[in-house]
Amino acid sequence: MSTSENRTDAIVIGAGHNGLSCAGYLARGGLKVTVLERRDVIGGAALTEEFHPGFRNSVFSYLVSLLDQQVIRDLDLFQHGLELLQRPGGSLSILPGDHLYLPRDPASAQQALARFSAADAAAYPEFEDLLESLGDAIRVIATQVPPNFGGGLSDLWKVLGQANVLRKLPADRQADLAELMTMSIGDFLDRWFESDPIKGLYGFEGIIGNFVDPYAQGSAYVLLHHIFGQVDGRTGAWAYAKGGMGAITQAMARYCRSQGVDIRTNAAVSEVILDKGVAKGVVLEDGTALHAPVVAANCHPQILFGQLIDPALTPDRFAKRVAGWRSESATFRMNVALSELPKFDTVDHDENGLTAMKNTIDIAPSLDYIRAAYDDARMQGWSKAPVVSMCIPTLMDDSLAPPGGHVMSLFCQHFRRHLPDGRSWDDVREEVADHIIDTVAAHSPNFRQAIVGRQINSPLDIERKLNMVGGDIFHGTLHLDQIFALRPAPGHADHRMPIPGVYLCGSGAHPGGGVSGIPGRNAAQEILKDVKRRKVG
Repeated sequence: MSTSENRTDAIVIGAGHNGLSCAGYLARGGLKVTVLERRDVIGGAALTEEFHPGFRNSVFSYLVSLLDQQVIRDLDLFQHGLELLQRPGGSLSILPGDHLYLPRDPASAQQALARFSAADAAAYPEFEDLLESLGDAIRVIATQVPPNFGGGLSDLWKVLGQANVLRKLPADRQADLAELMTMSIGDFLDRWFESDPIKGLYGFEGIIGNFVDPYAQGSAYVLLHHIFGQVDGRTGAWAYAKGGMGAITQAMARYCRSQGVDIRTNAAVSEVILDKGVAKGVVLEDGTALHAPVVAANCHPQILFGQLIDPALTPDRFAKRVAGWRSESATFRMNVALSELPKFDTVDHDENGLTAMKNTIDIAPSLDYIRAAYDDARMQGWSKAPVVSMCIPTLMDDSLAPPGGHVMSLFCQHFRRHLPDGRSWDDVREEVADHIIDTVAAHSPNFRQAIVGRQINSPLDIERKLNMVGGDIFHGTLHLDQIFALRPAPGHADHRMPIPGVYLCGSGAHPGGGVSGIPGRNAAQEILKDVKRRKVG
């Protein structure tokens, strides 16, 4: 390979959705960009695979809401093949001897809740209004680069601008936001509702990819994190990507290539090249050196500063911060191929029942159930009665399975990354997968015999395949000391790392995990500012 082919304006490490988002914006801004992906496929956690002959599904992430509307427009994702299939309602909660389904229509949702509590039915419209108004406010803050501690005038303007977003909220909503940012999801829901089903349904939102007791302070923020998204202008709505989540990254890749981006697979980076403390490119595991004044890393902070860059080359405070970065989602992820549609004991296969099943189907009947799942995992490694969130995308997208067949995703909590007594996930993953299937089969008599194939990703599998340290789907827990201006470290929330020319463009940066494309876009915008000001290059 010639020297000219080894030089580019910017290198992006990792072809997940944030890496591709970053690359797309950099190319849109006029830079020559090379994306390097260590695996043989692009997509990262937004990936579709055939996991059983004729059956395909999203492998890791599985639903769309947080994908930023501006990213969709700027990268022409719909024009490059992305199609979203909006779900008809909220979640379907499977209960002992019953179920709770919350349709999109407020009156119908109140009617469903009234079977369990008239007071909860009466409180629900105001609760939904609260979440929608706060979701709209959080979205504005989530899409902007946070101010840096100790920053200059530009950071002061960021503070004032983001404070103005909150100022526009009514005083009671400002107080609600402060409480949601700091309260536990359990205490928050106990304040609003009295019946278990609605508290279990929303309680799950506080522990998605979040290994905490539902009464842990700050866990309510994770609910906020999952409601700032939009589908077709509707705050908090969710959709399937037709063809699976890989359709998002494939559309991003098509846009990138249309802008001249060079995307390479089987191109694992072994180190970032530094010259006098400044980034000058990367070296691949095969020894190939690629040179660029900009290196944007779509990887976990401890991968960037641990494997690719010696953290000793960074300031002590930053190095300690990264070394202490907490990462554990306690998530176990499965797909199953089904010969027929599962039948849940308490859900009829009539028009209403099948409509409900097009949404998320959760086994999280109460906060006590969720708390017990956490306690079991904390002491024994995994939950005796796990929280299971299921989706059957083939009810809306029949391209994923043969005629009459279905696929189901199972997102499960809580399963520790590091098991007690030195056990390895390699030894118990099949046993645990059977345990999860038993949990679902207890509510669905035909489920077990309908399974013709399955795909398993334990916390260790997630870590190995995606370089997500601790199996953390967010690249670091979304706790109060690891969000906003503290993500990933004070003074570096603007994507600029302590090494000049190195930028963090993945979910370890604000606003955190979820398929949003926001960290990639915001990092690219900061890079383009630096290029324009000749701070790099």
